[in-house]
Amino acid sequence: MINATITDQEFGLFQRLIYKIAGISLSDAKKILLVGRLTRRLKQYELSSFGDYYRMLATGNFPEEIQTMVDLLTTNETYFFREPKHFDFLRNEILATHTSPSTFRVWSAASSSGEEAYSIAMTLAEALPNTPWEIVGSDISSKVLAKAAAGHYSLARTEGIPPGHMRKYCLKGVRSNSGTFLITPELRKKTSFHQINLMHPVDADIGEFEVIFLRNVMIYFDAQTKTRVVHNLLPRLQPGGHLIIGHSETLNGITDHVTAIRPTIYRKP
Repeated sequence: MINATITDQEFGLFQRLIYKIAGISLSDAKKILLVGRLTRRLKQYELSSFGDYYRMLATGNFPEEIQTMVDLLTTNETYFFREPKHFDFLRNEILATHTSPSTFRVWSAASSSGEEAYSIAMTLAEALPNTPWEIVGSDISSKVLAKAAAGHYSLARTEGIPPGHMRKYCLKGVRSNSGTFLITPELRKKTSFHQINLMHPVDADIGEFEVIFLRNVMIYFDAQTKTRVVHNLLPRLQPGGHLIIGHSETLNGITDHVTAIRPTIYRKP
């Protein structure tokens, strides 16, 4: 029989585990959320308690299940053209002065289900019609990355997309796909998605970027983890490049390797 309650001791084990894996500080207020999202996993393995589930994960023999746990416990709230002033800055300040013929690269470092990456793609497609560009999206959750790569969304998610962009870059579904839309192939082929844990040093093979978006993810980190994540990211930002964080976030006390030029917008010297 499954015990769908969790003791404080068991919850503490999961708090430390998700912090170790993803750097997420899971507050005590998230206990109900954890129980709601992980109870089905106990049923899947016919386990009687959260302690049994933790001990199963701790063996190290179930890497796919650890990934499932991470997918279930990470928050993936996002939408198209979220915090629009950042896209205004990208278009009017960065792209408007870009003259290099080389490929302009942007990293959406906490891309979730892809809305941010494709918002950037639409912005670049409009502003750089004659310049090659590329977007890399990354996340720790394999589940949301699969959705991002598909580029297939409900029409209810279109709020924020300018009407002209909607007509040009979004294909409305018909028949069995009615009520949905698909990001156009020309945008999807220039946008790739990769599973990257920002808690670890980023492989140099990903290359360097003119702009890195790291928005609305550091709010889940403590100061030590924020410092670690930013330290891992900055080697991938080109000199003169821009790092953009969420409107409720700051790098004060986190790093002195970038300079604030606007609230939440930083430049690497």
